[in-house]
Amino acid sequence: MAWNEPGGNSNNQDPWGGRKNGDRKGPPDIDEAFRKLQESLNGLFGGGKKRGSETGSGNGGGFGLLFVGLGLLAAVWLYSAIYVVDEQEQAVVLRFGKYYETVGPGLNIYFPPIDRKFQENVTRERAYSKQGQMLTEDENIIEVPLTVQYRVSNLQDFVLNVDQPEVSLQHATDSAVRHVVGSTEMDQVLTEGRELMASEVKERLQRFLDNYRTGITVTQVNLQSAAAPREVQEAFDDVIRAREDEQREKNQAETYANGVVPEARGQAQRLIEDANGYRDEVVSRAQGEADRFTSLVTEYRKAPEVTRERLYLDTMQELMTNTSKVLVTGDKGQNNLLYLPLDKMIDGRSPSAPSSISGAAGAADAGSRVNVDPRQVELRTRESR
Repeated sequence: MAWNEPGGNSNNQDPWGGRKNGDRKGPPDIDEAFRKLQESLNGLFGGGKKRGSETGSGNGGGFGLLFVGLGLLAAVWLYSAIYVVDEQEQAVVLRFGKYYETVGPGLNIYFPPIDRKFQENVTRERAYSKQGQMLTEDENIIEVPLTVQYRVSNLQDFVLNVDQPEVSLQHATDSAVRHVVGSTEMDQVLTEGRELMASEVKERLQRFLDNYRTGITVTQVNLQSAAAPREVQEAFDDVIRAREDEQREKNQAETYANGVVPEARGQAQRLIEDANGYRDEVVSRAQGEADRFTSLVTEYRKAPEVTRERLYLDTMQELMTNTSKVLVTGDKGQNNLLYLPLDKMIDGRSPSAPSSISGAAGAADAGSRVNVDPRQVELRTRESR
């Protein structure tokens, strides 16, 4: 039966669990539950235990709430005061606004609000990129992009000496890059001078940061490919292509020189060796002729006539060997002249050769005696030449 049906007893069937007539149990009253909790806290912290005493009950409840609030504040403070520093981190603690200590890895505690804590990663590599138009030494405008890699090396200086150390890093980078680019020609910036410029920028930037005592160490400066402004990019591309063509021609010339110069040196050395060989040969031959002449002089002194005749015959033999014509005359008073065509007799090898030889022999027999005068043979031989 529903609690609000007509004819029913609605007072005895209260759905909210009223305890009228004591015949049903429902949920406890909220006010009563809160009152019991307050009495328990009063009893825990020494408050009055009697409900009838309003003064004792009020004082006990006030002190209990006060202690609970203090406990919660202590828990929150303890939770915020205890901190953990990782292996890659450090923490700087300030007490009353003054540097107190630098804390390493581990579990630590500080005392806010009298202490302040600054915790940073001191091993992580950080990067800062920049790009801008700059003026070179030869008054050309180029865009230079670069990236600076750095880390925090001294956390105390990083926190205390400079208000915004990374902003100071950006300003110092801008100053260092403009100084280096402004003292370098455009060709060096665009081509092979970037590595030298990067090292110079790193050195100058680190000097600035050390003077500011920022606690930052620059690990690397990467100077990327510089480019001309968009308005004159085509002209710069033409210049770069012309420079590449020039370098290619130089390389080809060097290659040709490397091939020709060693060859010429080899030929020169060969000529030198040939000259040295010819010199040694001439000297040796002259030395041999001199030794031979000395030996002949010795023999000539022993038998002059025989030696003279022998030298004459050897000379005539050497001369007759190189000629193809021989003229033979008779004794004095005879005009017989015999011509022996040795070139025809040797080269031609014709059948008439024996008849010629026989005719020559008959002519020789026709005379009483054919005497060959070597001096006349020599004279005729010279005339024929």
